[in-house]
Amino acid sequence: MKGRILIIAGSDSGGGAGIQGDIKTVSALGGYAMTAITAITVQNTVAVSGVHPVPTAIIDAQMRVVFDDLGADAIKTGMLHDAAVIETVANFITEKAMHVPSVIDPVMISKSGNALLHANAINALKEKLLPLTTLITPNIPEAQALLGHAITNMQDAARELAQFGSRAVLLKGGHAQGDVITDVLWDGKEIHEWQSPRIVTPHTHGTGCTLASAIAVSLGQGLPLKESISRARDYVIGAIKHAPSYGHGHGPLNHSWNNR
Repeated sequence: MKGRILIIAGSDSGGGAGIQGDIKTVSALGGYAMTAITAITVQNTVAVSGVHPVPTAIIDAQMRVVFDDLGADAIKTGMLHDAAVIETVANFITEKAMHVPSVIDPVMISKSGNALLHANAINALKEKLLPLTTLITPNIPEAQALLGHAITNMQDAARELAQFGSRAVLLKGGHAQGDVITDVLWDGKEIHEWQSPRIVTPHTHGTGCTLASAIAVSLGQGLPLKESISRARDYVIGAIKHAPSYGHGHGPLNHSWNNR
C-alpha cells in the first residue's frame, strides 16, 4: 500500500499542529507517518513560549535512516527554523529523494503570532529548497514575506511565487477579508480555484500543517495534484467543523473526525 509520508517538522506540545498534527492527519487518511523532528517547541493554544532546535546532524540522520529503510511516497516539511536546517533538508532531497513528491509548508509565524522562521532563512528557503519542491502551500502573510511586497491579486501572486522554482503553488486565502475563503493553485500551466464559506471559530490551530500533510498523503497514495488538494480541503473543513473546543486560545482541530 502506498502512502509512506516522511514528515520533517517541529513538534507541538499542545498536539494540534507540527509533527503531532501531521501524524494524526496522515493516519486519519490511511497513510503511514514517519518523522524527522527539527525542533521541540514549548506551546499550547495560547502561545509558543520556547523553541529548542534539534542539531542539524540529528535531523539529517533521522531523514536518512528512515528513508533508507522504509522509503517514502511523499515528503512534507513544516517548521524549518533557520538556514542551516533548510540546507540540510535540501541536501537530503537532492541526494536521496528527487523522485519523491514534496509538499513544503513554509511555516513562518504561529497562530498565536510567534515567529517560527529566522529572517535569514527566507533566502535559503527560496534559493535552496523551493527549486526542489512539488508544491508550496503559503498563506497570504507567508507569501508576502517570500515575495517582499503586499498581495493585491492572488492569481498573480501564485504565478509570481512559482518563480522560486516550485512546480506548483497553492496560495491559501484564509487571511483575506470576507465570508468566503478562496484558495488559488498555479500548477505551472493554469490557475485553479477552490472556494468555501468561512467558518467563524477560534479553533483553527494547525490548519496549515494539516492541509499540507493531507495533500502529501494523497499525493503519496497516487492521487493527482488537484484531487489531492480537494480531498485535503474537505478533510480540513470537516476537522474545523468538528473541533473539540479545547484550550483557552486558538484550539486544535479534530483530526479523527472522519473516522468516527
